[in-house]
Amino acid sequence: MADLQTTWLGLDLKHPVVAGASPISRTLDGIKQLEDGGASAVVMFSLFEEQITHDSYVLDHYLAYGSESFGEALNFLPDAPGYDFGGEHYLTLVSQAATALDIPVVASLNGVTTGGWARYARELELAGAAALELNIYFVPTDPGLSGADVERIYLETVALAAGQVTIPVTVKISPYFTSTANIAQKFAELGAHGLTLFNRFYQPDFNLETLQAVPSLVLSTSYDLRLPLHWAAILSSQLDVDIAVSGGVHTQIDAVKAILAGATVVQMTSEILQNGPGRLGEVAQAMDHWMTEFEYTSCSQMRGSMNMKHVDDANAYLRTNYMRVLNSFKPDPTGWGR
Repeated sequence: MADLQTTWLGLDLKHPVVAGASPISRTLDGIKQLEDGGASAVVMFSLFEEQITHDSYVLDHYLAYGSESFGEALNFLPDAPGYDFGGEHYLTLVSQAATALDIPVVASLNGVTTGGWARYARELELAGAAALELNIYFVPTDPGLSGADVERIYLETVALAAGQVTIPVTVKISPYFTSTANIAQKFAELGAHGLTLFNRFYQPDFNLETLQAVPSLVLSTSYDLRLPLHWAAILSSQLDVDIAVSGGVHTQIDAVKAILAGATVVQMTSEILQNGPGRLGEVAQAMDHWMTEFEYTSCSQMRGSMNMKHVDDANAYLRTNYMRVLNSFKPDPTGWGR
């Protein structure tokens, strides 16, 4: 039997399979199901500042304040009237879960304004969250907003929120930065203990009958693991932060690949939405069997052994691989049209 224990964001976990943010964590019973299903920790669904039901005057004040701080503060997210979890409800749920569970509860915050990030980061810590995931979902559509402006918004947000709490902070980032390694390093310098790779951007679909853009949720598959796997292998070889791979983890093979790339934990969401919370424990157990079969004694021994620093040919992660992949395809004209 292998030793699956790991330490993520200073939290001692019995194994690296964590329940990612999902609708299952909207109730205490759902959170308990995730623990019973085998999760070593639970990341709560995100608290969205826009949906917090508190005094409208205060909300208007902070929204106006934030819009002066950066031009697109009011456009972080579209309206979501069905997402009605207010601040007090969320804080109460975090407090109840932290008391009822024997595993760490990680809160997730998706703010809009400088005041919101600061206030709710503090309140989530006071509610009993063991750590805080900053779920920064920002779609820059203003052509006058430069890449440097976008990075400044992210950096100011992380600095502000991390400066308000003493619990560990992880940043759930986008894969679309001009220099992912550079911005990741800056997050670490600002106090981020970890990075979650990656935030999925949900694109709307077109309804051709109503001529409307409509929300469309497509769950991940194991193929989606490739992008976070690539960057986990790069960043883990350069930065001293804990990396959580989120997106595309469905099997023990997916989880093993992420740990080999340098991840500290994996976050499972789509798999448990499709097949139930019990998949968390099943994947952890199957990881144990795989590691025993291939003579790995612990996750710490396995972690990062295939990252960019340790593989025989680092070109697999660099530009050279682009040419190799394109040149590897050999079309068969005789099979066309059949």
